[in-house]
Amino acid sequence: MEEKSRRNKLPHTVIVKAPGLLPMLYTPREICEELDIAESTLRDWLQTGVPHQRDNRNRIWINGESFAGWVDGQRKPKTVSKLNEDEAYCMHCNQVSKLISPQIHPIKGNLVLIKGTCTICGNIINRGAHRDRTPELSQN
Repeated sequence: MEEKSRRNKLPHTVIVKAPGLLPMLYTPREICEELDIAESTLRDWLQTGVPHQRDNRNRIWINGESFAGWVDGQRKPKTVSKLNEDEAYCMHCNQVSKLISPQIHPIKGNLVLIKGTCTICGNIINRGAHRDRTPELSQN
C-alpha cells in the first residue's frame, strides 16, 4: 500500500496535457500517444497506482478523467507564503532571509528597491516593494 502514496516525477508535457483527456476509456497505447510518453513509463506508473481496470480479456483500460486526477494528485502542493516586510528571498542559499541593514532606493513612482544583506550567507539580496503599502517605507 505504501507504493500508492509514493510521488512520481512527471514530465511537464504530462502535467500540461493530462487535464485535456476526455472522460472515456483509453488503452495504454492511446494514453501514451496523447501524452507523448513511452509505454514502459506508463506501465511503471500502473504498478505505482494509476487508476485502471481490466476487461474479461485482461486488457488494460484507463479512464481519462481518473488519470488526470491521479496526475494532479502526484504534483507537489503549491506553497504560497508572503514575506514579512523585513525579509527577502536569497537566490544564493535558496531561503527566505531577514534583511540586514536594508537600504531603500526609489525606482519609479511608488516602486522602491530594498537592498540588504542575507543573514545566512552574507550576500546582497534585493526586494521590490511599494512605498505606499509598506508602513516603514512611507515614513521616509
